[in-house]
Amino acid sequence: MGSESSVVAVAGGTGFVGGAIARELQARGHRVVVLTHRPGAAAAAAAPAAGASGAAGASAPFEYRGADVTRPESLATALAGVEALVISLAFRNSPIEAPRRGRTFERVDAAGTEALVAAAKTAGVGRLVYMSGAGAAPDAPKHWFRAKWRAEEAVRGSGIVYTIFRPSWIYGPGDRSLNRFLGFSGWLPFIPQIGNGRQLLAPVYVGDIGALAADALVTPAAANVTLEVGGPETLTMDEIIRTALRTLGRRRPILHAPVALMKALTAPLTLLPSPPMTPAAIDFIAESARVDSGPLHERLPRRLLPLSEALATYLARKN
Repeated sequence: MGSESSVVAVAGGTGFVGGAIARELQARGHRVVVLTHRPGAAAAAAAPAAGASGAAGASAPFEYRGADVTRPESLATALAGVEALVISLAFRNSPIEAPRRGRTFERVDAAGTEALVAAAKTAGVGRLVYMSGAGAAPDAPKHWFRAKWRAEEAVRGSGIVYTIFRPSWIYGPGDRSLNRFLGFSGWLPFIPQIGNGRQLLAPVYVGDIGALAADALVTPAAANVTLEVGGPETLTMDEIIRTALRTLGRRRPILHAPVALMKALTAPLTLLPSPPMTPAAIDFIAESARVDSGPLHERLPRRLLPLSEALATYLARKN
């Protein structure tokens, strides 16, 4: 794409990761198109924030276009005039699947990405960036990793120049994991956690993910590669939570609930149309996500923030 500004669409741009990517792209001068199945609601939700930070009556920060990855016929028009596409899909309440609501990894991550890639080819999109996940593989033991692999294969086979990122555990303002733990610390004398807290993660700040995605669009060395992404530290989940609590100036013990017990307790919830938790989601939450970031730093050299440094940029304001 070169270094000039371009029209970049972000599928999933109203979400946690996709939103960070969209903001970074806009800050670099790109015209950002956010694809969403509710464009009117997304624009209305964004407009007050834009007005508060700028002149009275300021418009929403992005162009919002209607697109539903479960309805491929909606995608070709949504990508008209788009030069690059970033795919950062996540269904509502992910990783808690709700098959009766169509919220599954197979339908959204796999089939949704396949539909987007097909539409991108038809629309003449010249560049793809896909946010996958650490552990994606054709023979992975968990179905969400197999769904990510299926999506990756669609991207790799598209004939479009691509970059695939496989991030470890992503955190930052608005995340649904670390912030939930910190929320507990505000009213409970302990932090409840599923599992033993020893799963290993390489936490990566969401702002760094946004920067890397934007870098990839203009860096020749990032063309047609799959890169694992992790922060500069490998930590256990307990270490991550304790670091965040120290940033807030709080001390709380962590109370661990056995995975097997929690899976047994949540099994009946799968009968609900929209379960609040499922055994599969517990497995997702409790697993490790280790990565090799060496190739990433060779192709997209950038200093990634250590956990404590990144947390201080937004948690310190809560003290």
